[in-house]
Parts: sequence; structure tokens; C-alpha cells
Amino acid sequence: MGAPVLAQATPSAQTGKGKEGSGYTFLFQGDSITDGNRSRDKDWNHVMGHGYAYLIASRLGYDFSGKGFSFLNRGISGNKVTDLAARWEDDTLQLKPDLLSILIGINDTSVFVEGHTGFSAEQYEQGYSALLQRTRQQLPNTQLVLCEPFILPVGKVKDKWDIYSAEVEKRREIVRKLSTEHGAVLVEFQKAFDKALAKAPAAYWIWDGIHPMPAGHELMAREWLQQVSKKLKFI
Repeated sequence: MGAPVLAQATPSAQTGKGKEGSGYTFLFQGDSITDGNRSRDKDWNHVMGHGYAYLIASRLGYDFSGKGFSFLNRGISGNKVTDLAARWEDDTLQLKPDLLSILIGINDTSVFVEGHTGFSAEQYEQGYSALLQRTRQQLPNTQLVLCEPFILPVGKVKDKWDIYSAEVEKRREIVRKLSTEHGAVLVEFQKAFDKALAKAPAAYWIWDGIHPMPAGHELMAREWLQQVSKKLKFI
């Protein structure tokens, strides 16, 4: 029986890709929403965490078992753009993914709302743009997927809804702008969650306004696959 391909750390992507995505490597980057309480070893049962990245990997791995896809999760709880920048070489560039999916921004927003002015939307854009430029220079063939940060009015987010809503929207606009500049696939999670409110209340999808419930992660996985499959015709 062959070794699992989940969390394969060998930086072999970008070279010798087979027909129609064979051997393709998917890397998920971000904060706790991506982290999903993943293991930090080769525990194949937990290495992708228990969130949307896991659901995407399980679905694509099952549906395209003959393609030899690899899936990597390098999300870290609490991360902001500055944290990504500090570990970008080891946790992204050296892994040489064929596809890099990034979801970052809610922690940048939260610390700003709490009064840390060094994490303004302008600084978020500068830092995020620098990351993408660095990635484009070193991994010009990597397909970028930029995911918008999102919130719903629950818990502390509801208590400070006006400022949270305004600040997250600023960062969503930045993600949309950067996705156009870098030819990235844009995943508009906020629209998907807003639409889902017609089916069930906010707390059904996101328990604290920031972190999704199981149904919320399923929503994210479906939206991600729907948008990315428009670009990657082999999935």
C-alpha cells in the first residue's frame, strides 16, 4: 500500500506535472479557520485539521484518487498577515505548491478593533501585497486562490457589529483587488454565508461570529470547490 499523500512535505511541485493535474499539490494557508486543530506531525488522521481544508482534501482525494494529488495545511491559529510573512519561506515557498489557497484577515481585523492601530486595513494591504509579489517572483506557475475574510453577527462580533462589519469589508475589498492584480481565483465566503442566512440563523453557521460550525465549514468547502473548479478544469 502506498504512502498517504496528505501533508507530503517534499517540495516537488512545479516540476514534471502529469496530464490534467496529475501529481498536483494543494496548499492551504491562513489562521485558525484553516488550521482546524491540525496535528503537527505525520498523524494522517489529523494532519489536515477538521475544517474546510480537510473537507476539500477528502472530496478531491476521493473523487480523483488516480491523480495522486497532495494536500498540505499550514494554517496556524491566531495568525495575521505579519505572521504569514515571518514563516512564508519555510511554510509556503519551500513547499512549491501548484495551488496556494490563502484565507487571512479576521485576526488583523480583531486586533485593530481592540485598539492596535498597527494593524490597519492599509497595513494589511501592504503586507498581503508583498507576500503575493514574493510568491509570484519565486513561484510564477503557482495558481493563487484568495479567500475573503468573513463574519456573522454573533457573540463579540455582534456586540461591535458596526466596526467589525466596516473593517472586514475594507479587507474584503483589498482581497478582491489583489485577486485581480495577481490573476487569482477569488472565493467570496461572505456572500455565501449571507445567502445561507435564508436557511438558518447566523449561529447555525458560525458559532462565535468568526469560527464556523461544521455546517459552515461544509459551506466553505462547497463554495471553494465551485469557484476553483472554474479555473482548474481537471477537478
